[in-house]
Amino acid sequence: MDIKPKGFSYVKADYNYISYYKDGKWDEGVLREDNNITISSLSTALHYGQQCFEGLKAYRRKDGKVQLFRVEDNARRFMTSCERMVMPTIPVDVFVDAVKKVVLANESFVPEYGHNESLYIRPFMIGVGDNLGLRPSSQYIFSIVVSPVGSYFDGPASPVDMYVTELDRAAPNGTGHVKVGGNYAASLYPQLAARKNGFADCIFLDPKTHTKIEEVGAANFFGITREGKYITPKSPSILNSITNRSLKWLAKNVLEIEVIEDDIYLYDLYELAEAGACGTAAVITPIGTITYGNKKHVFPACIEMGPTIKRLYDLLTGIQYGDVEDPNGWITVL
Repeated sequence: MDIKPKGFSYVKADYNYISYYKDGKWDEGVLREDNNITISSLSTALHYGQQCFEGLKAYRRKDGKVQLFRVEDNARRFMTSCERMVMPTIPVDVFVDAVKKVVLANESFVPEYGHNESLYIRPFMIGVGDNLGLRPSSQYIFSIVVSPVGSYFDGPASPVDMYVTELDRAAPNGTGHVKVGGNYAASLYPQLAARKNGFADCIFLDPKTHTKIEEVGAANFFGITREGKYITPKSPSILNSITNRSLKWLAKNVLEIEVIEDDIYLYDLYELAEAGACGTAAVITPIGTITYGNKKHVFPACIEMGPTIKRLYDLLTGIQYGDVEDPNGWITVL
């Protein structure tokens, strides 16, 4: 089947996976064709935000096979999110098996090799049932939907312009470190405002002092210093990005450059030669400029992807598409 993704828009595949939790246990879980869910209007997911999700991709290799990237890491992060939202967890093996089933059932929707396209996989869990008071639900749905996708940001991977928002994505000691809908709901308004003003996305500062960079919209922030070191913010309210973890490993173990997890202050941006946003959806998107208030910082690598980020991009995408040997047990071939 010749499937052409529409950027990062949803294209319905043939099958999705669904499993129900009731009376203290999960059912077997099944593949189905209908992508609609019927739930009570009093579901905790609707009123109290009791839900979480994940994002990963399946990639078509040059030899035609399909592979997953770090699926077990997504499973473990999903467990952390479920625990934080007081929901029943999905064991790693059950999560991985469900992902494999839904990808194989929709293999014809995995885009062909060579176009930087993939099959996006969205596992999620929601609290359902008749619940009026503020308390965890006793019933849940775990589901996985997929869609072929292209690039998250429009155009080729060239530097984009970002705007620093005064609004916060997450609270200190809140849910910023887990992948839950409330964090993303809080980012919609500032993201839309940034795009209306011609920027690709917004940058969130730390919620306590508003002086340090934390995240870029729905992605992690990282930079390459003028001394050639990889630096990324460290904060309890930042999502533990699997893409960022992979880049840190590649920077240290393959490129043999120093990796730093530390504060990145707005007034220290001049120390960065390159900057970027990274995540499953964005992969690596280089950042050319950051505007905050009436000031605009222009990075040296503002016209095209900087040399170190380009090497990291080629390594990461090469591993994901099977062109570079798996260095650390990250790949699952289906």
